[in-house]
Amino acid sequence: MKILIASDIHGSAKYCEMLLEAYNKVQPDKLLLLGDLLYHGPRNALPYDYDTKRTMEILNSLKNEIIAVRGNCDAEVDQMVLDFPIMNDYEQIEADGIKMFATHGHHYSPVTPPPFVEMDVLLNGHTHIPVIKKYDGFVYVNPGSVSIPKADSDHSFAIFDKGVITLNRLDDLSEYDRIDLNE
Repeated sequence: MKILIASDIHGSAKYCEMLLEAYNKVQPDKLLLLGDLLYHGPRNALPYDYDTKRTMEILNSLKNEIIAVRGNCDAEVDQMVLDFPIMNDYEQIEADGIKMFATHGHHYSPVTPPPFVEMDVLLNGHTHIPVIKKYDGFVYVNPGSVSIPKADSDHSFAIFDKGVITLNRLDDLSEYDRIDLNE
């Protein structure tokens, strides 16, 4: 199973359109969104081309392909305009024999992993900083932010495909980090 993993769109129509272009080129089976879809939040500057209605339309066009979790900037009012569920704090996904725990990152993170959960990979966004790092018992993957990257990182996303996870730049889809979970 191929999954495109993205986080922290924060209502930027331009970067959401770029994500849609990446989605169409990569042609994954699913799009996993790790929260903070429409609202930019009080701690972030207004993202470039902030247009929540256009962002909503783009995401709703993929409603049957999306798995999403709730971010700290997502609210019940967002669920009223999105045609796919976003209110779960986490999703557990098994693909190609790999157990993934997907969450935004404001409740569970590598520092505070979910208790009593068997997982191979912990996926979360929230920090806007892309990371692949091995921890004792799991691999941590943060795809970074689609619209508001931090710590001099690129606008980015991740791809899971047959047990390999890559971090990719949004502008040209180039890969800049990877881990093979099959090794």
